[in-house]
Amino acid sequence: MNELNASVVMITGASGNVGQAVAEAFARAGARLALVDLNADRLKQVVDSLPEGAAARPFATDLSDPQAVDTLLVNIDEAFGKVDHLVHTVGGFAMGDPVHAGNLDVFDRMMMLNARLVYLLCGRVAAHMIEKKTAGSISVVLARAGKKGGNTNAAYSASKSAATRIMESMALELKPHRIRVNGISPSIVDTPPNRDSMPKADPAAWVDPARIAQLALFLATNDAMTGADVEISAWS
Repeated sequence: MNELNASVVMITGASGNVGQAVAEAFARAGARLALVDLNADRLKQVVDSLPEGAAARPFATDLSDPQAVDTLLVNIDEAFGKVDHLVHTVGGFAMGDPVHAGNLDVFDRMMMLNARLVYLLCGRVAAHMIEKKTAGSISVVLARAGKKGGNTNAAYSASKSAATRIMESMALELKPHRIRVNGISPSIVDTPPNRDSMPKADPAAWVDPARIAQLALFLATNDAMTGADVEISAWS
């Protein structure tokens, strides 16, 4: 299967559980992969685990640093010549105190990981695609929690809501450039850290990272969709 015809796909958080699933799905679809994460050793392990013949390069980068992001795009350009699609999987989750407790630590961390990184990274990639006159797509992993507040969950919910508004705004801004921007909003994702932190929960009710990867692949190859925030849940 070569749906993407050697298109260049940039995947952030590529050494994470969702990022690895996305990398495998896009590799099997014939894409060339620019795999981005902070840990160089874990990125190498992801590259080595991909199907035989996959065209993938690791790029260890601190995505919170604007200058590092600019350097990253220069390096990807030197390696592949362009970016056709971005799948941004980086994010974080933490419960916090009630808002009235006045603790800003969790709020600041969630806004950095879940909102500021979307604004910075997706914006820089979009500018690169515009400069190269590349029509393509940007997909952002969001969360259903961004649609509604929750008890001691204000920081996380607010950060994901902010990321959703950024995604929707970019979809409108990038239409003239033929760059589609969409979101993926899963419920709880079935990962080892989530299983460890919620040992009494039933992971059968959670979302398999492979299903997120398949949706990301669909959004990259479906020219009709932009500005959508697609919810995804487990079958059960």
